Amino acid sequence: MPSRNHGRAAEVRRHYGVNFDSSFVQVRVVGEKPRLSPEQVQYLLHNRHRLELWYELLPPERFTLEGFNLLQLVDVTTQEILSELKYDLLERDVLQASDRLEQIQEKLRVLFAMPALQLGIAAYDERKKAFVDFGRKINHSFLTKQMQSQDLSGGFRQLYARLLADRQPLVLEDVATASGVPEDMRQQILHLGIRSAILALLPYGPDTVGLLELGSPEPGDLDEFDMEVVKQFVPLFAVAVKRNAEDLETRIQAVIKEKFTAIHPTMEWRFNDAARRLLTQHEDGNRSAEMEPIVFEDVYPLHGSCDIRGSSTARNEAVQGDLIEHLTLAGRVLKKASEYQALPILDELKFYVTKNLRRLREGIISGDEVSIYDSLRTQAEPLFEYLAQNTPELRPTIAHYWQHIDPRLGILYHRRRDFEESVTRINDTVSAYLDQEETKAQQMFPHYFQRFKTDGVEFNIYVGGSLVQDKPFDLIFLKNLRLWQLLVMVEITRRTHALKATLPVPLETTQLILIHSQSLSIRFRQDERQFDVDGAYNIRYEIIKKRIDKATVLGTGERLTQPGYLALVYAQPREAVEYLEYIDYLQDRNLLELGIEELELEELQGVKGLLAMRVKVKIAE
Repeated sequence: MPSRNHGRAAEVRRHYGVNFDSSFVQVRVVGEKPRLSPEQVQYLLHNRHRLELWYELLPPERFTLEGFNLLQLVDVTTQEILSELKYDLLERDVLQASDRLEQIQEKLRVLFAMPALQLGIAAYDERKKAFVDFGRKINHSFLTKQMQSQDLSGGFRQLYARLLADRQPLVLEDVATASGVPEDMRQQILHLGIRSAILALLPYGPDTVGLLELGSPEPGDLDEFDMEVVKQFVPLFAVAVKRNAEDLETRIQAVIKEKFTAIHPTMEWRFNDAARRLLTQHEDGNRSAEMEPIVFEDVYPLHGSCDIRGSSTARNEAVQGDLIEHLTLAGRVLKKASEYQALPILDELKFYVTKNLRRLREGIISGDEVSIYDSLRTQAEPLFEYLAQNTPELRPTIAHYWQHIDPRLGILYHRRRDFEESVTRINDTVSAYLDQEETKAQQMFPHYFQRFKTDGVEFNIYVGGSLVQDKPFDLIFLKNLRLWQLLVMVEITRRTHALKATLPVPLETTQLILIHSQSLSIRFRQDERQFDVDGAYNIRYEIIKKRIDKATVLGTGERLTQPGYLALVYAQPREAVEYLEYIDYLQDRNLLELGIEELELEELQGVKGLLAMRVKVKIAE
């Protein structure tokens, strides 16, 4: 601690260590010298603080003291305060309690011998690259209100830029005359009643976690001599700020997990801010506060889908084929059993099998699958077990039946296995490629991306300035993503075409893009834990998106989407202009065949007047 006098030392308490020097004191015995056995000596040494024992064995009246003691008081304020600060700042939540921070401020006043010293702490948000108010319960930061103001002055920006660049404390011995201080900043600090100040970053490893502020109303109170002391306790505050930030982040993530599902990284900042504000309201006593709406305005949507052509028909055919084969195998067992057993139940079951085979060959009916398998499981198969135990001649036929039944599912599962394997391979191929390319697209400009697997894969993209933090958005990024989408859909067409020959069921895919040139708003639906478009006008976009996969060409009834082609749907002719340029470019790159079909679409339920373009993809040989 510097030995200079701040002029206010008498007004604050100090800590002193006491040293006794008894070198100049002599002890004389009065009368006969007391005799102590070795055991008594050891007894006294082991009971040094029991004065009554000492008085008994060594009566005070038998001794006199001559000479003098020296009493020396040593100022240990610095060591004592630093020790107390260490223990205080290691406690959890110490920075979230205003009374605790007041106690720490009081200890710093003692340390610097300044009764009017002010302590301020601001946290540094690495994500936002800015200092922020360190919790609503801490209102001691000199500059918090100025930092949070929407009209943040250039002077404060220069100050923090200087601190971050130099990574050295800034000492202002006299704010009124200090050089290098922007005038607007000077006036604001003076307005706060601060005439001298020290601003020091709080480093934690290579990162900056906060800012420590010390201020005094007297010019010259804080100067370069104080920096040696400041450097001793800066690491203690840094650890406390880091711990508090981690605890706060844990609480924020708990709120997010409770209120939302997994959050897309692009939007995570917005959910963090909302969770932080909810925690603040709860801490302020408003326990009934609810999460604020999460809405992103003025974003542009992109939608694309890769649909498996005729998947419903192929699935029905697979189910139908498996049912027919299953019933046929069961019929063989029943017919063979009739040769050895004359049971009425055998005739009834044979009739059931024959009747359903006839119906299935005419076409599968909804509900047939469940009812037929239920009858086989509850009526036929228990009978097969009885026959296998009591009629040895039937065991080979029954064993042949069970060889064709999937042991896990308990049904014949040949054609459906092939169909589902084919669908899975298509979906996995498309999804893996989409995810790979999406990682690259995020580098163009951060955006929200969601992908769904059904009988095929569809994806949505939302991009706009409101989705990201501190990054300007330009329509050139939107154009880049639209061209990227076209390129991705062309490659998906080519990859799924090449995959067809290797599939157990040679399924084909169709590709579709919905063009929407107007921006819209999206809102997080907490009940459904997902994003949806917001507002009545924007709902039309969702309706179109859900229905265009079944769109047909006006006047012909032909499906718009066709294998090997890329279809683009739009509502206004002007929306197609941009994409016509992209198509021309891809045709020049030999990715698309020459020629474009411009089509009108039949009216969909609740939607009419849609237009479309269709262009053939050049399949690589």
